[in-house]
Amino acid sequence: MSGQKNVNTSRPLDVLGRSLNSQVLIKLKGGREFRGVLESFDMHMNLVLNDAEKLEDGESTTRLGVVLIRGDNIVYISPG
Repeated sequence: MSGQKNVNTSRPLDVLGRSLNSQVLIKLKGGREFRGVLESFDMHMNLVLNDAEKLEDGESTTRLGVVLIRGDNIVYISPG
């Protein structure tokens, strides 16, 4: 093993799995942002958020409750 570097081999779905039941920040195509507790996800990165809220300029504007976000609309997901 000499000369080998320790490489982080986490896959995106592994990171999502570690974020279950934690708050995440989601940015969608078109610039919309949402924050909520990640309840579940599937292999297409469709997400279910609990206690979701819509954000504008980083501030909560609308409380939405439970929402489903289609994975093909997601630009990024940030844990925490």
